[in-house]
Amino acid sequence: MLAGVAATALGAGLGELAAALLAPSSGPVSVIGSALIDVAPPWAKDTAIALFGTADKVALVTGIAIALLAVAAGAGVLEARRAPWGRGVLLALGGAGVLAAVTRADAGPLAAVPSIIAGGVAAIVLTQLAMRLRPGVDGAERAAAAEDRRRFLAWTAVSIAVGALAAAGSQVARTTARTVDAVRSAVRLPRPTATASVPAGADLGLDGLAPLITPNGAFYRIDTAIIVPQVDPADWSLRIHGMVEEEVVLSWEDVLALPLAESTTTLACVSNEVGGDLIGNAVWLGYPIRELLARARPTADADMVLSRSIDGFTASTPLQALTDERDAILAVGMNGEPLPVEHGFPARLVVPGLYGYVSATKWVTELEVTRFDRARAYWTDRGWSERGPIKLQSRIDVPRRSAPAGQAVIAGVAWQQHVGVAGVEVQIDDGPWRPATLAPAISDDTWVQWSLPWTADAGSHRLRCRATSRTGEVQTDQEAPPAPDGATGWHTVDVTVS
Repeated sequence: MLAGVAATALGAGLGELAAALLAPSSGPVSVIGSALIDVAPPWAKDTAIALFGTADKVALVTGIAIALLAVAAGAGVLEARRAPWGRGVLLALGGAGVLAAVTRADAGPLAAVPSIIAGGVAAIVLTQLAMRLRPGVDGAERAAAAEDRRRFLAWTAVSIAVGALAAAGSQVARTTARTVDAVRSAVRLPRPTATASVPAGADLGLDGLAPLITPNGAFYRIDTAIIVPQVDPADWSLRIHGMVEEEVVLSWEDVLALPLAESTTTLACVSNEVGGDLIGNAVWLGYPIRELLARARPTADADMVLSRSIDGFTASTPLQALTDERDAILAVGMNGEPLPVEHGFPARLVVPGLYGYVSATKWVTELEVTRFDRARAYWTDRGWSERGPIKLQSRIDVPRRSAPAGQAVIAGVAWQQHVGVAGVEVQIDDGPWRPATLAPAISDDTWVQWSLPWTADAGSHRLRCRATSRTGEVQTDQEAPPAPDGATGWHTVDVTVS
């Protein structure tokens, strides 16, 4: 078992180091993780996001590492008892990594090399270590076997140490090689032709209440990329094609030359549970997608745009949502700076009123004008609904668990982008619904903060909230999970007042 673990640790470490130096998006662990994400059933993805939230990828990589060590230990036992089957298992793992790497959308010419190194090194080292584990029969053989075991322990220690150092070196190499971060830091976005303004009083500024504008570092991140794509703007382009009269291709310089404007939009993940935090509000800098599509002139029978990320992810957006009056934009800036790499640098889509899985493609490189009956996107292939309109929701931010007796405040946020919120009501215990006070909204495309004064009596209390949209819809109390088109229900908080 130790031989298998040591051999695999060395192979995986050297494979990751090779990836960092030769093919950054093709590390053996990351490509296998990406393949698992693609083949995992919807319930597994939903469970991972529900349990780990934005740490789902860390949890996945940790799980892969644990499973890999278990398989490695088994391969060591198999090699000692039935050679060469153990090394065959490790070669098969390397082959799985090769297959996963070369079939990725962004696979480069050297994509297979890291997994070849990982599998080959692991198999060779396991073979050599297993040879040191022969039993001794007579005195001379026992002495030789004992010497072999001492060498075995030494070499396993060296293999594990070198593997760990190589893995650490791969992280250092990735960090120092991230020239895209340096390029992003040097980007100077043009002055917006229109700036976003925040009405006075829109941010209540209460402790514990989500800020009106979510800082970039706190903005939720849910996507399928284990290794964040590093896209150099000099090599980036956006291609608009498909059911159009004229194909359009824009470079980074072309986009920056457009009259870019600011708009404030709240984005929400369809995996957000009732009361969850997979939602954020930002000021985006970009250009209307309807104007870009107008250049290409979609044909009359088109009804969908399939956006494609550089890593192969796709999203299906209703053509109408990209061509009506809403601020559906190709965004290059976020909260006054270029898009963070984790949020799509150099360019992404921002579409008010739709969940992110059908609209908010990051690292976008293609807009294919097509039809819903001709093309399917990444998540719709996995059981989620095609169009993903945002559902009316509200959330209690304060108090969440406890509060002092006396004068207090209940406060939170409510949203239904591209529709707007007209009111929020709060129920304390099983009492009557009481109207909360809405802060001024930036627009119908953003969430709105709300508050309600409360004289809190000592004891346990149950708080609920519900919103009413500008169209008169009242938030439903029917509880539904996120799949397949967004969670519903009233957010309920149990509070202890002392």
